[in-house]
Amino acid sequence: MTKSELLDAVAEKAGTTKAETEKVLDAFFDHVTATIKEGDQVSWPGFGKFHTTQRAARTVANPQDRTKTVKVPATTAPKFTPSSTLKAELNPKRS
Repeated sequence: MTKSELLDAVAEKAGTTKAETEKVLDAFFDHVTATIKEGDQVSWPGFGKFHTTQRAARTVANPQDRTKTVKVPATTAPKFTPSSTLKAELNPKRS
């Protein structure tokens, strides 16, 4: 689903214009990004949790020349953990 298709679907379901929907969704994603950037998390009951995870520095094989190694620095990565409600919705036969 593209951004345009998502905006159309959400606007129709919410009874708003596509422009209004885009403003709201942009504000939501901006807020989530700013919040997790500060190290906090954003939870939406029944959907999931947005947060960050730390990846340690490591040494890996150079993908162009497997005989040499490359140091990969530590990074902070965004993460989404789905709620049990969302998981159950996606897997209805699993109990």
